[in-house]
Amino acid sequence: MDHPFTREEFAARIRAVQTRMAEEGIDVLLVAEPSNFYYLTGYNAWSFYTPQALLLSVDSDTPIWCGRMMDAQSARRTTYLPDANIRPYPDSYVQAPDRHPMQIVAGIIEKEGWANRTIGIEMDAYFYTAHSHAWLVRSLPNAKLVDAGLLVGWVRVVKSPQELTYLREAGEIVERMMDRAFEMIAPGVRECDLAGALYEAQMRGTERFGGIHTTSPPFLGIGKRIAEPHPVWSDDPIQPNSPINIEIAGCRLRYHGPMSRTIYLGRPPQAYLDLAEGVVEGLNLALDAVKPGVTCEAIEAVWRKSIAKRGIEKESRIGYSIGIGFPPTWGERTASLRPGDLTVLQPGMAFHMMTGIWQQDTGVTITQGFYVTETGHHALTRSPRALLVKD
Repeated sequence: MDHPFTREEFAARIRAVQTRMAEEGIDVLLVAEPSNFYYLTGYNAWSFYTPQALLLSVDSDTPIWCGRMMDAQSARRTTYLPDANIRPYPDSYVQAPDRHPMQIVAGIIEKEGWANRTIGIEMDAYFYTAHSHAWLVRSLPNAKLVDAGLLVGWVRVVKSPQELTYLREAGEIVERMMDRAFEMIAPGVRECDLAGALYEAQMRGTERFGGIHTTSPPFLGIGKRIAEPHPVWSDDPIQPNSPINIEIAGCRLRYHGPMSRTIYLGRPPQAYLDLAEGVVEGLNLALDAVKPGVTCEAIEAVWRKSIAKRGIEKESRIGYSIGIGFPPTWGERTASLRPGDLTVLQPGMAFHMMTGIWQQDTGVTITQGFYVTETGHHALTRSPRALLVKD
């Protein structure tokens, strides 16, 4: 098949991960994050609800995939792996009380001669459970099992030119989604119908390329739920003279371009206009501060200083690294724009600057996805960074 990346790019990623493994004394890496399966091999299937593992040795340039037997077809279809490196487990191991897929994974490790080695595991992966780990520990009594943390994630944090292309294309999709939302919003329109229109625009993409589902549903803060950061819709009609917070993302080949906007249906009061103006001013100043060599916390400090002049505070971070996304989040869980994060910005890093403000009974969400360039930043979307008002 046509892979989203060249074989050379996959090989470079493998080498970069192996370099980090060697630095941390890890002989074999057990990858559990679906996004890292995709990053290292192109594997792309909704199979992560059952245990699966990607095994990478520090001295082998081709990983071994282990997953449910029926999903081996997807491994053959979506990856560059030879058949010898696709090792499924039988369906009798799926949700069985007396056996577990990690026994099969342990058997592969033994067969490869790694059972006495140091094995790094993505222990904080969303789909690597305590039950899975207990079975692995039991099955590998002589191995040294260590937490590999976000080892692959920190390799992923700097994007290649092709990855940046997919992020820009995701940005084009989310622009169309937000335009559709503004077009559709009106008094009496049901919240669920707005969500349906967003999904349609998300999947249709553009004339040049289509979109796919994102890691999360659209977050629609409407009416009484305006002060919540992650609300879901109801089937209630939208009321006149109300703000509507929308957080969505376009998705192109698993790469996510998030954006949030507030649409005010009616005439906003002056206090609300002032709040939105403060958010936008801080957002623009923080974006202007983005350039290689600046730390994540320095960017957040620019924002915090700006909004403090207006008496506004935001306890949560104002941004996070983005790229490949699988449920439940499009955030990469590595660099964050917040106090204490001393990650130094490099060209190719991508972020969602999430400058949403949620107060006791109101909220404004106006944000920007971007990546770091040699001299500053490139915005993933061209949508106006402003409160959108629809009379």
